[in-house]
Amino acid sequence: QVQLVESGGGLVQAGGSLRLSCAASGRTFSNYVMGWFRQAPGKEREFVATISQSGSSTYYADSVKGRFTISRDNAKKMVDLQMSSLKPEDTAVYYCAGAGRGYIATIQTAYDSWGQGTAVTVSS
Repeated sequence: QVQLVESGGGLVQAGGSLRLSCAASGRTFSNYVMGWFRQAPGKEREFVATISQSGSSTYYADSVKGRFTISRDNAKKMVDLQMSSLKPEDTAVYYCAGAGRGYIATIQTAYDSWGQGTAVTVSS
């Protein structure tokens, strides 16, 4: 497993932007599919975005497609989520996750490493 620490959350107005970062420790980061999930108050945690080991493939939830961009830097062991045109419904705790095997995935059970989360609040 890799250890994951998210940062970059905060309060932003609707229409604004925010960049979340996830720092990983461990020698095998480049072997991991990485993903972002979020959990809004009173709701189940849901998939947001995922990126392949090399970064060549990405996939997004329909709710964020065109507004969010996931990227990674294997040399720095980082994965970012650039969020633009934020909406109040994007308010949630955002989690970084890593999957040590397989291809990009939208289901939580595919991921074996999780960060503690970073909170994002979008005000209207």
